[in-house]
Amino acid sequence: MQPLIFKRKRKASGFAAMVSEVEGAVAAREGDCTGRAFTAVMNGVQSASDAERVLAGPRLAALLPAFPVTGPRPMLATAAGFCVESGADPVACAEPILGSVHQDLRDALEFARCWTTDGAAEDELPEPDEKIIDDALLARLGGDVYEATRLAPAWCSVDEWQPPALAVLCRSAEVRRRHASAMLPACRDLAALERHDLKCLAYALAVPDDEPLVVLHRPTGTGYEIRIGGIGDNFQLHTLLAHVLVGGGYVPGTTPSAQSVRLATDPEPAQGRTQTIAAGVFELLAPDGERIWNEGLPDDIPVVEGRRLLVLDEPSYQRSWNADRFFPHLPGTAELARVLSADETRTWFARTSPGNRIRRPS
Repeated sequence: MQPLIFKRKRKASGFAAMVSEVEGAVAAREGDCTGRAFTAVMNGVQSASDAERVLAGPRLAALLPAFPVTGPRPMLATAAGFCVESGADPVACAEPILGSVHQDLRDALEFARCWTTDGAAEDELPEPDEKIIDDALLARLGGDVYEATRLAPAWCSVDEWQPPALAVLCRSAEVRRRHASAMLPACRDLAALERHDLKCLAYALAVPDDEPLVVLHRPTGTGYEIRIGGIGDNFQLHTLLAHVLVGGGYVPGTTPSAQSVRLATDPEPAQGRTQTIAAGVFELLAPDGERIWNEGLPDDIPVVEGRRLLVLDEPSYQRSWNADRFFPHLPGTAELARVLSADETRTWFARTSPGNRIRRPS
C-alpha cells in the first residue's frame, strides 16, 4: 500500500526561499552550503502550505541530476514526492525522480554483479545496510573509488526510492506510459536477488493503461474485448470483470457489491482500510490452462496474437478477499469495448489449450 511520505503539519513558512537556497548551493557546488540548505528544505517541506509545495515539487525534483551522487538523493526525491502528494504536477516531477530511480536500480544490479564476480563463490549478497560500506568493500568492488562509492550506496538505498516513485506513478497514466516499461525489467531483476522488497514499485510499473484484454468465458462459450487501466492487482481485476460481465448481464454469476466496485474504481481513495469483502466469481486461467492468481498482476496474463488473452471458468472453490485496492490513489477501470462474434470467439478459443475449449456451444 502507498503511505503518506510525511505527516502533514500546518505552519506558515518561507519555503520558496529555502528551495532557492538549495538551488543556488547545488549550482555553485558548495558542499557545506548544500548540506545546510538541504536540511532546511527537509525541515521546511513538512510545515509548508500546499500551495508552496505545489510550486516547489518540480524545482526539488529538478535538483536530483545535479545533486551529489553520494548525498541523500532519495530524501530529496521524497521531499519532491511529498509535494506531488500535495498537488504538485506528477508529470513535471517524474523524469528526474524516475530517471534517478532507474539509475539506482541499474547501479544496484551492477553492485551485485561486481560482488559475485570478485568475491568467493560461496559468498551471499549482503543485506542493503550502509554499515557494509567500508574500505574493504570498496576494494572488493574494484579499483575505481568513485565507481565503488556510487554503486554501494545504490545497493543500500534503492528501497528508499519507492515512496517518491509511487507518488508520481500512481497519479499519472502519462508518467506510467513514458517510464514504466523501461524500468520494470531492472526492478524485477533486482527483486529476484531477494535482498530488496520492491513489490510496490514492481506492481506500479506493471499497471496497465487503456490496454485491450480478450476475455473468454468458457461455461457459456462467449468472448469479449475489455479495455482495462489503473488496475494494481488481479483481485481488483477480478472484481471489475465480474462487474462488467455479470453485472452487465452477459454471463451468469453473483454481481459484486456496489461498495466493492466503488472501492476498485472511485477516484477518491478510501480513508483508511475498510471491512468490505469481495467474493470470487471466476477461475482466472491462462490460455495454456495454468491458473492466473488473484495475488498476481494483469501483466501475468499471456499475450497471444498481440492481445492479452484470459479464460474465465467456474470457480473451483469459494474465495473472498478484502476489497480495498492495492494502490489507494489509483482508480481502476474496466470497460466493455465489444462482444466478440461467434466466429471470433471460436478463433480465440482455438488458441487455447484443449482443456480451455468451449464447454458447450454459444
